[in-house]
Amino acid sequence: MGFCVNCGHQHHDGVRFCRFCGTQQPSEQLLARLRAEAEQIRLLRMQMQQGNVQDNAYARLEVMRQQAEDAARLNNQQNQNYPPGW
Repeated sequence: MGFCVNCGHQHHDGVRFCRFCGTQQPSEQLLARLRAEAEQIRLLRMQMQQGNVQDNAYARLEVMRQQAEDAARLNNQQNQNYPPGW
């Protein structure tokens, strides 16, 4: 099933003219090519989204690592303020 390129009404594949507005519809070859391109775009988008998820996870881990280093540094500074044997 396809949709008219002009008015958007649904029609069967292979229809040359829209029965609602009369606009000529794309050929089957063009539709097949467009569907293949749309599938490629969908796959690329999924790959990019998966990459973003990984990038976000790495960014969160880096923030946590930085926070742990800051906490350790602060702890060391506080421990240095006490005389030995405390």
